[in-house]
This record gives sequence, C-alpha cells and structure tokens, in this order.
Amino acid sequence: MPLLLNIDTATEFASICISKNGNCIGFEENKDLKNHAAFLQPAIKKLVDELGINFNDLDAISVTNGPGSYTGLRIGLSSAKGLCFTLDKPLIVLNTLEVMAKDLIEKSTSPNFLFCPMIDARRMEVFTAIYTNNLHEIIKPCALIIDASSFQSELKNNQIIFGGSGYLKLKTILKNANAIFNTTHHSAINMIELSEKKYNENNFADLASSTPNYHKEFYTPIKKIIN
Repeated sequence: MPLLLNIDTATEFASICISKNGNCIGFEENKDLKNHAAFLQPAIKKLVDELGINFNDLDAISVTNGPGSYTGLRIGLSSAKGLCFTLDKPLIVLNTLEVMAKDLIEKSTSPNFLFCPMIDARRMEVFTAIYTNNLHEIIKPCALIIDASSFQSELKNNQIIFGGSGYLKLKTILKNANAIFNTTHHSAINMIELSEKKYNENNFADLASSTPNYHKEFYTPIKKIIN
C-alpha cells in the first residue's frame, strides 16, 4: 500500500497528513486562512521528521485542487508540484467538494441521505455539489447563487446534509424539514481513501499542465437548479 502525503489548503482550514496502508500516521492543521503559506512547508518538514521517514519514501503527493480560495489553491498546488518535480513522484489531484462530501458521509448516521458540501464564495454565491453516500454526483460541482428555492426539487424526496463554510448562508433562508446542517469541517484525513484509489488506478495528474480548478472559469453561476 502507498505512503502518501495529502495536502489541503483549499478552504479556511489547512491541513496535511501522511497516510500508509489507508491509515493516517501523521497530521498537522492550521486554522488561520491568512497563514496557509507560512504553515505548509514547515508543517510538512515537521511531519516527515517526527515520523522518521525520508521524502523519497513517499510514493505520491495528493492535493485538493479546487474549488476553494484562489490563494489557498495556488499555495497547495505549487507546493505539491514542487515536491513532485524535486522527488520525481506522481501528483494526485482531488476535487475539494468530493473531499468535503467524504467528511459528511463518514459522519452521517444514514446511508440514505444526500450530501451537499458548500464553500463560501461571495455575497450569496457558493461552490457546491450534491452526492450520494458512494460519491455519485446528483448535481455536478458548480458555482451557485442560492436563494430560498435552492435545492427544493432534491429536498422534496430526500434528506440532505449540508456542510462546509457556505452552509450558513443557506441556513438563514432555507426552511425545509429535510435540510440538515452539519457544523463539522473536513481535513486532509478525508483525502486518504480518495487518494489511494487514484494511486492504485495510476490516475495521476500531468505535472506540467496542472493548474488550480477555480470552477468559476468553467461553470456559469445559475440562479437555481431546475430538473
């Protein structure tokens, strides 16, 4: 099983972990959004030293690649790419919303819920998606301007767990008994299973061409989702 370094600086909480055989063997976290750049490299060095491993022992480096904070995404990807180039290791990129959904799924009490991670963008806009408990996309990742009618068709027949930094915007305007709001936050630990899956499939990103996936460049914000 691979020895992986997982890096997440996409949102307000930054964290890293090193995983082996599917388990987290070391973890560091920073809760200051403005300090992610200063946190990342020293935290990686500290973790490697504490675990008594060499950088060359790593099999791959995984990073959340968007959506999220523009600055945070650049910090994470540039650090991951730099390590991959230096160590000649493969790069794995993960969608931030999938990682957040993984956290919601792992903390849920029912496999029948749907899961909606939300990243605060600006004003009433969020980055979001909806997944089943096996990460099947019900709504693909998008930039969405939310209002009181958001997700009504999905909530009609499903209970949905909303989480992430954007859920507070929705909680103030969405009144629906099927809406459940989760205050926990994800971390790099939630990347482990997804990273290992990509590693085992040899699903690696191209080092030269990989750029942050800001989502706003690829998705047009919409007023509401209509089936």
